[in-house]
Amino acid sequence: MAKQDEQKKTETQAINKENLAIPGSMLDDLAIATDFLVTAKAAVRNLAVAITETATPQVKKILRRELDIAIDTHDKIAQYMIKNEMYHAYDVDEQVQHDLKKADIALELAKKK
Repeated sequence: MAKQDEQKKTETQAINKENLAIPGSMLDDLAIATDFLVTAKAAVRNLAVAITETATPQVKKILRRELDIAIDTHDKIAQYMIKNEMYHAYDVDEQVQHDLKKADIALELAKKK
């Protein structure tokens, strides 16, 4: 059993490094950062909707404060991802290539299981 696990680990590393040139540890960081970014974006959207549906001034004030925090959080995550070349917000072609690499990795990992 341990030998099979080690073989799968080796195959995954080979896929990442040789075929797609993305280290496995970066994939983990990328998955976490991407999930966090998507969650922060959803928070911004949900808070904005909640503000439009709230009649109480005190609740609107609290929601606006939370919206500012969510926007700031989203920006920090996006800047971290840009700095670490996980997100190419200003180069659509580069982002598409990056996304295609990630999709290839996912497909290869799914085939190996």
